Amino acid sequence: MAANQVRRTLLPAAIVLAGMAGGGSASAEPVSLNYESLSSMEEPLAVEVADVTFILTGLVDARWSVDTEGSNDTDTGLIGNFQANALTQLENRWRVDLSYFGQHASDPTTVFGTGDGYTDNAALSVGSYWGTVSVGNVSGIVREMTRRLRGAGNGALAFDGFLGAPEDRSGGYTGRFGPWVVGAVVDEDGNPDLGVVFQRPAGTRDWRMALRVAEGAFASRGGRRFDTRGLSLVGEVIYGSTTLDAGAGQERLSSKGLDIDRRYVSAGVRTKTGAFSLSLEGHIGRVEGKDEASVALGGQYDIARGLSANLGLNHARARAPLDGVMLLDIEETRAALSLRYSF
Repeated sequence: MAANQVRRTLLPAAIVLAGMAGGGSASAEPVSLNYESLSSMEEPLAVEVADVTFILTGLVDARWSVDTEGSNDTDTGLIGNFQANALTQLENRWRVDLSYFGQHASDPTTVFGTGDGYTDNAALSVGSYWGTVSVGNVSGIVREMTRRLRGAGNGALAFDGFLGAPEDRSGGYTGRFGPWVVGAVVDEDGNPDLGVVFQRPAGTRDWRMALRVAEGAFASRGGRRFDTRGLSLVGEVIYGSTTLDAGAGQERLSSKGLDIDRRYVSAGVRTKTGAFSLSLEGHIGRVEGKDEASVALGGQYDIARGLSANLGLNHARARAPLDGVMLLDIEETRAALSLRYSF
């Protein structure tokens, strides 16, 4: 997509986001390179050597799943990931952070939305009172800060977001201005991804709103490439141990004279009672008159610090043949059980 077209598309949105953030000084935001479904919730391991602090987080998940759609195919596997950070502070109080995230999955699975083999992300970031600037594999930072809360346990809601995504190698900025958090990413192809989040308590509830505008790319099942442009809005309210959220979005996919419009709505509830966490999510969408739908039920039982048993029942259905292109083609219901240890 031409650079001037990108500017015409997203410059007004960037001005709106900057205006919403308002004045005042920013604060540095830590950058996470984990864009996968599984992440550690425990306090990281940390050690200080000279003026450098080394931090490590990770998890191991042993799982069993079955396709309940009719084939009853069973699947066992192991997923493990970790993130390592080396941090130091310069004399001018700038914080320098070298980060590395790696994940290995023993086989492909749609339950966790990941493929088999080893994948990794790396980034270098510099932060201070003005925010944090990062370079490397930081294409997912805006998506992560503006998305709906993930489901509990092995609950994974399909289609919840844009089909298109920026390229892995990119540069980005995040900063906090009071209750506002702003983020921006530009990938190696010049695709921008902009987001703003507002979060503040009011009475006994905590409210959060997130807006995202992005351009990226999507490859259909036949390998045809689409340039994408999307807008999404997420609202969330937390009351006690219960979180309710909803999101809506629209996306335009373009490829060699073929333009496809997609719209969707997602919603979910997540609650925790004692050692039990439960979530229920749903999604409906339309792609040029074709339906897409998904449901996810997730559960987690905390056995001990870092150790948990996890359940998920996930259904996804979408078939969108358009102008000889199979944009989406999936119909699956899969149950997953796993034992997970995080540190």
